[in-house]
Amino acid sequence: MHYFSTHLYCNMRIAHLLLTHEYNSQLERLVHRLSHPDADIYIHVDLKTSIDLFAPLKGIPQVYFINKRVKVYWGAFSIIQGTLNGFEEILSTGKEYGYINLLSGQDYPLQPTATIHAFFSQHPGEAFMEYYPVNEVWKEAIPRITRYHLTNYNFPGRYAVQKWMNKLLPQRKLPYNLVAVGRSQWFSIAPTLAKYILEYIKTHPRIVSFFKLSWAPDELFFQTILYNSPHRDEMVNDNLRYIDWGEGKASPKTFTVADLPLLKASGKFYARKFNIKIDGAVLDGLDA
Repeated sequence: MHYFSTHLYCNMRIAHLLLTHEYNSQLERLVHRLSHPDADIYIHVDLKTSIDLFAPLKGIPQVYFINKRVKVYWGAFSIIQGTLNGFEEILSTGKEYGYINLLSGQDYPLQPTATIHAFFSQHPGEAFMEYYPVNEVWKEAIPRITRYHLTNYNFPGRYAVQKWMNKLLPQRKLPYNLVAVGRSQWFSIAPTLAKYILEYIKTHPRIVSFFKLSWAPDELFFQTILYNSPHRDEMVNDNLRYIDWGEGKASPKTFTVADLPLLKASGKFYARKFNIKIDGAVLDGLDA
């Protein structure tokens, strides 16, 4: 899907929420690339990383750090918790944002900042996220729902315990008769929808306890809550990101300068992932 606006830019403030675990020149470059008079950048730094390393970013206008940090582990609920903490702190500022845009430190914009702001201004109140029904379309994710996973817990012998739990206990079922949907964890949503998610988990605590026993729940949690809510009609099944899973690995392809034609032709707003240590020229090409 291609999104190019020919309309005049109108004012809408965006809160970019960046999840990162390391400081490097690529992160600083991303922050500068996202900078805009109507953009604030909030950074959640993995609690396993010293916040002191990020001192070079603290002097940049409109850059803020999430205070309530968590230790983030791959495939665990902790990345959801870091995102929720970011939502809470962004909403608590009282600033009127049109969108909260979730990014990692290895993402990068593909379009001019003004183009992205103009697009979001023309689509208020929506959620741009991937959501495919698990039971009908994204069937490989079914075991994440039906089996027990102790990824979120760290104790000796946890995988042996996990094995026996799956042998002895009945298959798991989503609480509240929810229909599971999801795919990519990265998305852009209106703050009203982020507020709904925060309120939902307070009144439906079993959803958190259920996903704490799932593997990679960040790819299911947010979409499932919104899909089963009165806000389903605000969901757009496109997260505006270009991600290449063609290599069949646990992580998506790392883009190089050879991918520039595909990236520019994608019509997406952001792409992941990039690694300046492997190829910084691709970022030069996107900036140009």
